[in-house]
Amino acid sequence: MACRVKVVGQVERVDGESLSYAEFVRRFMAPNRPVVLTGLTSSWRARKDWTLSASGDRRRPDLGFFAQNFPSPLVQVFPLLIRADGPWYLVREWMTRTTTISIAQVADCSSRDLTDQKRLEMSMQEFIDHWVGGAHGASCDGDRDGSLLYLKDWHFVKEYPDYIAYTTPTFFVDDWLNMYLDSHPIHRDSDIANHKNEINCSDYRFVYMGAKGTWTPLHADVFRSYSWSANVCGRKQWFFLPPSQSHCIFDRNMRSSVYNLHDDVSEKQFPEFSKTEWLECIQEQNEIIFVPSGWYHQVHNLEDTISINHNWFNAYNLHWVWNLLYEDYKVAKEYIEDIRDICDDFEGLCQRNLAANTGMNFYDFFVFIVRFALANVIELYHLQQPEVATLSTETAHHLVYNLTSIRSVASKMTKTEAFTTENRLCSISEDNRSAFSNIKQILEEESFRRLSMTVSKAYDHIDSGQRSLKSSTSYLKGCSSVICLKSDCNVVDHITSLVDEVCGPDDLVRLIDRALSDG
Repeated sequence: MACRVKVVGQVERVDGESLSYAEFVRRFMAPNRPVVLTGLTSSWRARKDWTLSASGDRRRPDLGFFAQNFPSPLVQVFPLLIRADGPWYLVREWMTRTTTISIAQVADCSSRDLTDQKRLEMSMQEFIDHWVGGAHGASCDGDRDGSLLYLKDWHFVKEYPDYIAYTTPTFFVDDWLNMYLDSHPIHRDSDIANHKNEINCSDYRFVYMGAKGTWTPLHADVFRSYSWSANVCGRKQWFFLPPSQSHCIFDRNMRSSVYNLHDDVSEKQFPEFSKTEWLECIQEQNEIIFVPSGWYHQVHNLEDTISINHNWFNAYNLHWVWNLLYEDYKVAKEYIEDIRDICDDFEGLCQRNLAANTGMNFYDFFVFIVRFALANVIELYHLQQPEVATLSTETAHHLVYNLTSIRSVASKMTKTEAFTTENRLCSISEDNRSAFSNIKQILEEESFRRLSMTVSKAYDHIDSGQRSLKSSTSYLKGCSSVICLKSDCNVVDHITSLVDEVCGPDDLVRLIDRALSDG
């Protein structure tokens, strides 16, 4: 089907093997531009195991391999978030319709459910049978009942940690989101951190599988994160809209957005849509596409396709994450503003609504940036020691940039109602408060130690110029807790001398300022 949008250019394609990390940052990550990278998947186990050798060029998925080796139940009905219009004591929170839990989703690409595709429940074997049945049925692009099923958001790495299907390319290892979730929960409040959230927010590393004709509607990625997507087999067609034009795909009230670029988009409902100008890309097998923050995109599988996908963010797009949280917070707050005077903890209610709608709230995010700030301060402290002074100054610049980015976001957070003295006392749960306030306690936690070591290893990997993240544990250059790797290291005393307690964003700004001036 021909696309109805105005395509003005193609996404740039670059040989990943000849591209340095610094050049990737300068040309694509920092300016927030998409790119297709080639030559980075040759060593992946998935290229052999997940494709049929009988096809010669391995362009077809080996569906039998998945049914035999990864038989676990697949999907839940997608957790569709809706506003509940009840009495105020029901708090009009963002409620979910789902009750069943699993580790992936199957979307029916032929059926729309409000703003997304209809979600189904089935086992892996049922999904494979459906796919194979479609290949031999009346329709070449679907199964015999006319529906097209697309397996999405399969938390494959979490479910099968011992099966190393691939290694993350160097360009994407500075992945704060998944580093954090490998050792920390995203929510700590008991009324938010339930079983559903623990599974859906366990990580943002996914496998997608779909027959020719399956597709993903127009969207921007979760948290306005970056993403990367690698085709193990098959081909995809992408359409990208620059963030500067994203307002053009919304209605006048900025509430509803275009669902499908192939539809007849109503000029009356979306009056600015005709002004949009798009980039297009055909992503081939074994190519990886980098999707920058805030770029709306729609994706179509031109062949039977399996892809590996990560959502991630770091210092270069941290402000995108904060801006999304703040804009969604304003919507959540406006929606219940009329009950402020009769609500005992209005700000706490706003934050619970924000967590349900967006995936995290201000307090979740603040715990996150405090811990990354501390991990970067530890790294910077050790780089300043004489025994490691020979390491590349690029790493030091990287750490300084990270801390500067965190400081910029924390400065904006100081101006929010959520962190006024009054709301700190009544709205921030003890679980969240203890997770960011006591610096020495944080440094002693095993979860923080694991995070700090992962950060250290990632930056050493980037500095070394390797092309894929190895699982080596030979690089242990500094301490990550009071249990130090060097008996004479005093990093804990150093950090607590800067700030011994973080009560809010203003304290985090002070910590970073002192850490940077100390260096």
